[in-house]
Order: sequence, then structure tokens, then C-alpha cells
Amino acid sequence: MSRPFKVLGIQQIAIGASDKHALRKLWVDLFGLPITGHFSSDKENVDEDICAIGAGPFTVEVDLMQPLDPDKKPAVHTTPLNHVGLWIDDLPQAVDWLTAQGLRFAPGGIRKGAAGFDICFIHPKGNSEFPLSGEGVLIELVQAPPEVIKAFSALAAQAHA
Repeated sequence: MSRPFKVLGIQQIAIGASDKHALRKLWVDLFGLPITGHFSSDKENVDEDICAIGAGPFTVEVDLMQPLDPDKKPAVHTTPLNHVGLWIDDLPQAVDWLTAQGLRFAPGGIRKGAAGFDICFIHPKGNSEFPLSGEGVLIELVQAPPEVIKAFSALAAQAHA
């Protein structure tokens, strides 16, 4: 089975709460993560602060999220660890191949995410048409930009040298 893409590394973790100020107290005030951006979307029902750990192409985004409306879906606060994002070297190829393998994706397809990269989500639950899933975990696939692909490739080459 030839896989036409690579999972390069962790792109982000997204943490939800009914009020992101408590999350900010821990991650920003106590841990010292800088806030590098902000994202709000009625469609995604989210108000989030984007923080960062690490540097350069190995930076991991930490999204501190709260719902705009706690009674609407998606309910970004009902699972404290909302989702994990993975850098993918070729997102369209990955989606096509994984779909052909029976993996269920969440509605919405490939689209621009909060950080400006193309993204899509693997559904946490399978169904009769697509029995494979994130097995209870929402997983975001994120198209890695060229500099991230290059950095991970160089790191892999060093590890195999």
C-alpha cells in the first residue's frame, strides 16, 4: 500500500473551555506562551486566541478556544482537548487517499483555517459508508507550507544519516 503523503509533525493542539480567560491564565500568564493571533468565526462557533510553543518551522500552535454561543454546534468547549492538528505534506492527496481507504471526514472539506493554512478534519466517529474515523478524537489535517516541509525533510535526513 503506497501512501501518497507524509504526516510531518504536530501543527497544533486546540483546547476548549466555556471561557478562554481561565485557559489564558494557565497557558499565557503561567506558562509564558505568547499570543500570536486571534480568530473568530460564527460558522465555526469559535472565539480563539492563538499561542505558540517552539520556534521557526517547529512551532506548535496552541489554540485557546471558547464558543461564541455555548448552545450551538460545533461545541468547541465540550471536549477540553478539542483536537490535534497534524502537518501534512500534500493535503489534497492525503484526503483523496484516506477517503478511498474508508476514512470519514467532517463536513466542510478542505478550507482555510484560523492560521491561514488549508485544513480539513477527520470525523471522530465512523459510519456505515466510512467506517474508519478518529476513534473519538477530532483530528485536523493541515497543509504544511514549503518551509515546514523542507525543515522536516532535513530533520528526517539527519536522523537517517
